[in-house]
Amino acid sequence: MNGGDEGAESAAQASPPQPLEWKFSQVFGERTAGEEVQEVDIISAIEFDKTGDHLATGDRGGRVVLFERTDTKDHGGSRRDLERMDYSTSRHPEFRYKTEFQSHEPEFDYLKSLEIEEKINKIRWCQTANGALFLLSTNDKTIKFWKVQEKKVKKIADMNVDPSKAVGNGNVASSSNNVSPKPYLANGGSPSKEVYAHAHDYHINSISNNSDGETFISADDLRINLWNLEISNQSFNIVDVKPANMEDLTEVITSAEFHPTHCNMLAYSSSKGSIRLIDLRQSALCDSHAILFEEQEAPGSRSFFTEIIASISDIKFAKDGRHILSRDYMTLKLWDINMDSGPVATFQVHEYLRPKLCDLYENDSIFDKFECCLSGDGLRVATGSYSNLFRVFGCAPGSTEATTLEASKNPMRRQVQTPSRPSRSLSSITRVVRRVDTNGNSFDFTTKLLHLAWHPTENSIACAAANSLYMYYA
Repeated sequence: MNGGDEGAESAAQASPPQPLEWKFSQVFGERTAGEEVQEVDIISAIEFDKTGDHLATGDRGGRVVLFERTDTKDHGGSRRDLERMDYSTSRHPEFRYKTEFQSHEPEFDYLKSLEIEEKINKIRWCQTANGALFLLSTNDKTIKFWKVQEKKVKKIADMNVDPSKAVGNGNVASSSNNVSPKPYLANGGSPSKEVYAHAHDYHINSISNNSDGETFISADDLRINLWNLEISNQSFNIVDVKPANMEDLTEVITSAEFHPTHCNMLAYSSSKGSIRLIDLRQSALCDSHAILFEEQEAPGSRSFFTEIIASISDIKFAKDGRHILSRDYMTLKLWDINMDSGPVATFQVHEYLRPKLCDLYENDSIFDKFECCLSGDGLRVATGSYSNLFRVFGCAPGSTEATTLEASKNPMRRQVQTPSRPSRSLSSITRVVRRVDTNGNSFDFTTKLLHLAWHPTENSIACAAANSLYMYYA
């Protein structure tokens, strides 16, 4: 190969990927025009499993609904073959309803005279075993470990019985696979030991599996606890930020997640906009962080809303564990765990709302907690906004991808192109504001897209708009 060929190849490798063209795939629970959405049906959690073949949603009514992928089974190749395919290969993903079950019920804490709602805050998939699916679900106070397995129902013909002489429900004579979800403890304990409870005084905001497959963490406003999946009546407190005097409380924990490959490392975010990376090998109580990530406040930029909008609502590790994505009220930030001087990229999600912060404070929208996600290849990030919109940004070096999509059957209907590169410069912000404001769109703060998830190996996104689950692919 001559020098010219090498230069052309190097330039091709350095060029950022082209913006994706997103297409509607499926919708579950679509409501008809004028249909009123029941509060208990609103989706409150979404999570793909590691293979991407299963998707779980939780709702405010305490239910968990599982979906399974069907197009991979008809592809003619093994799971390993599919994983070896080019990530950019566009295939139409198809999911179908698998089963649902009541995970949590409303409770009442008589000691504190406090109602505990059944709403599912988080769902996390665990490692599969013997053809069964395992997942954790939590509401404000109680975490549950579930096993979902298909039960084979034998045909009467297989029992050497004449089907024509079968008595009772005609379905008995036919074969079917019943999906049976039940609380499960790996050591086969009694049902009372399948629930992880009474370990949090404040509302649980996060659960996260460890890469060792044996432990997980749960976090509330002031503490993070470490659990073993097989021991439900005991946990270890590993982070405690509660001050001796609660009047001295200045920040709370907002999200926590284990490192995807290093079982001794985890990160948690705070209401002050900082992220702390800790190493469990340092001490039993990890109150002192290993690395602190925070962005320095620009001189003269402080206002009444500065601390409120700086609060981080969600963090996610990239698949390689090198980067952390965080979402605060106005922006997405991408952090390199080897650089604590500031984020490597900042993406403006809905900068046009900055002049409306007073109104958003009055109607409490400023406290909405938006989630974020990364693509499996780490080249893109996504998060939600109002009017059932969500944003997809390219985070590869040199990328200018910034796409606005609507959770509907026509996702590109509200498309707003913002070709400015991710930046913290005032000129870039001004361009974005003008392009959006002059687009003529009205923004509805009552319809908000808080929850979404990116398929682990493909460019496919699942997102929740009220009680509807929308799926898109590119």
